[in-house]
Amino acid sequence: MSRPPTFAPPPGVRAYHLATARGDFAVLDAPAVGPLRGTALLLPGFTGSKEDFIALHGPLADAGYRTVAVDGRGQFESPGPRDDEAPYAQAELAQDVLAQTHAIGAPVHLLGHSLGGQIARAAVLLDPAPFVSLTLMASGPAQISSSQQQRVKLLRDALAVMDLAQVWDAMQAMDAPEETDTGELDEGLDDREDLRRRWLGNSPAQLIATGRQLCVEPDRVAELAAVGLPVHVLSGELDDTWPITLLDDMATRLGAQRTVVRDAEHSPNTDQPLTTARALAAFWDRSRTT
Repeated sequence: MSRPPTFAPPPGVRAYHLATARGDFAVLDAPAVGPLRGTALLLPGFTGSKEDFIALHGPLADAGYRTVAVDGRGQFESPGPRDDEAPYAQAELAQDVLAQTHAIGAPVHLLGHSLGGQIARAAVLLDPAPFVSLTLMASGPAQISSSQQQRVKLLRDALAVMDLAQVWDAMQAMDAPEETDTGELDEGLDDREDLRRRWLGNSPAQLIATGRQLCVEPDRVAELAAVGLPVHVLSGELDDTWPITLLDDMATRLGAQRTVVRDAEHSPNTDQPLTTARALAAFWDRSRTT
């Protein structure tokens, strides 16, 4: 899972529940410093949360951007059914993103990390009008790699017979190795209680439904390219969820800007936040003039 430096909102970042036409969503809302150059909506990945973007808020605020990071339906502090998978269909989650966008004030730059990137893509394909640009961060063109599909299957099988607390205890007992966003196991963050609290906040139905989506997502790159929205494909230089060569090819097919963040893996937002923030701000600045 991504490794937020803290679960406490930084100074100046407001934590609240955003009221939308599709319900309330927990957000971290960071205002721009100085003249506002734009607003960005940030979507976390599988078993991630809005806290995954904490280290980006400060540098992006300094660059003139308001950033709103959100827990999706059934993620961490956003409410969602715990037994019904239907509300977590990708089309439903995409409609949530459109509602969030209108609630914070369109137009916005949309960013999705991993699973969040595929949900962001679905939202753009439903209605591109509210968006200035789309950034796909460590998020590939179709289903995740075979090795990650196996990890997601293990998680889904475990959730079928154990509750979240039992699954957490089992993961800790296994002392699982550092894993990417689709495995979403503990990465050794010192404050494991915050990670446990986040894990227990997830809806089991959401984890099962979105895990399945990661394993069957079709290639929709041609559809996205036809929209004509400025797209940024950003990743670390290593990623075993979607191979880097696959992300390179996707960027070419999209005619997208491509950024590879050195010394970063599946979560450049936490591995190298300053470099990542600079790349985002530069892309958003260019998108405003296109």
